[in-house]
Amino acid sequence: MTPKGRGLVTERDVRGALAEGKRALEIDDGTLVTPLAADCASASGIRIVRRPKTAIPEKAGPVSSPESQSLPSGAKKVAFGSDHGGFQLKQMLMKHAESLGYSVIDLGTSSEEPCDYPDFAYAVARAVSSGEAWRGVAIDGAGIGSCIVANKVPGVRAACCHNEFVARNSREHNDANVLTLGSRVTGSEVCKEILRIWLECWFAGGRHKGRVDKIMDIERRYLK
Repeated sequence: MTPKGRGLVTERDVRGALAEGKRALEIDDGTLVTPLAADCASASGIRIVRRPKTAIPEKAGPVSSPESQSLPSGAKKVAFGSDHGGFQLKQMLMKHAESLGYSVIDLGTSSEEPCDYPDFAYAVARAVSSGEAWRGVAIDGAGIGSCIVANKVPGVRAACCHNEFVARNSREHNDANVLTLGSRVTGSEVCKEILRIWLECWFAGGRHKGRVDKIMDIERRYLK
């Protein structure tokens, strides 16, 4: 069973592969995997294997920052921060980002002792805004509080993502530079896939650039 070209993998696809005795489900890179499908695959021991993406034609929209996109992954620093509720997920996702070839900056917290999410979300947003980090990831229980905090920092466009589709949309349409996640909302395997897509996806440019420009113009009005 290979749901090639369908663009979406559901729990039924995973269970079908399991019924056929397969240990891997091969899909096109860019295909969305539903949260239930990802959890089912993890529980069943089925690997979801993505085929390499074909080269992007020149007519595709430009990336938001051509200079940073041209850098090798290892030169791209991703800042991570979380409160106590997101600590375990943060540790896991930092390792996942490193396995994908990115450098990571750990801005805390360093344990599951109770702490305040605004402190760490702000640290991540500040690192991105200042240029210390290429992108940032902030984690708390729901992901919403950290998103609100990060978006208070000039130059930051934070997006709270609970599935792969939203992660891709936040990059292609909104040029988000900070990702926020809810450790009590989204499963860890889904979060790993959200992170991969979010780090690798390009800003589509074109009509979306004009809309992002309007967002940043609103910000500038209140900075005067």
